[in-house]
Amino acid sequence: MNATPIKVLVIDDEPPIRKLLRMGLSTQGYEILEASNGKNALELLAQNPALIILDLGLPDIQGHELLRMIRGRNDSVPIVVLSSRGDEAGKVQALDLGADDYLTKPFGMDELLARMRAALRHQLQVHGERPVFRSGDLSVDLVRRIVKVGEREVKLSPKEYELLRVLVQHAGKVLTHRFLLKELWDELTDAQYLRVYVRQLRQKIEADPERPQFVLTETGIGYRLRAAD
Repeated sequence: MNATPIKVLVIDDEPPIRKLLRMGLSTQGYEILEASNGKNALELLAQNPALIILDLGLPDIQGHELLRMIRGRNDSVPIVVLSSRGDEAGKVQALDLGADDYLTKPFGMDELLARMRAALRHQLQVHGERPVFRSGDLSVDLVRRIVKVGEREVKLSPKEYELLRVLVQHAGKVLTHRFLLKELWDELTDAQYLRVYVRQLRQKIEADPERPQFVLTETGIGYRLRAAD
């Protein structure tokens, strides 16, 4: 689907490893930020990556120290550590410092992708979100960003997906026009933009967009997504 890609920060001083990760992750729809040292990595944190892949063997900042520094600035972003060190003490130290998972080089791309998905699911669960939301025939996978109605995958634009994601996060709750406008644009944006995207979303997920079963209108107030089953 055409959803906004998940941004991943890759921190590794080896160009072949960065190239491998860039190629492997890009084909899976991830957006890649690259840092070859700790200083550059700390600068790129300002771009709010959704997940970090961290090599511990960096030239300027010791890996465990960089991990501590990252956690001091962002205590929730999932971090998957890569290292040529396989000793248990190094793994335990990284995990104690806040890493979510640990892979030893050489590693398989399929295993890394699975560990990344698990770390993203865990973050969602910590924040009280379900990795997969289901209401009737509608399912929304918040990790893979896949939306289905029954067995049919629904193709959404980035903004349509963001609207649905916000509704999913607050399923069963009435969300005012002002809240949705502030979440998706800013509260000064014309509410007509919101109505257009709600209409487009309904065209794609509702059996009868004129009689919606999922995205419900609270007249004069806003919208509500039918609660999860």
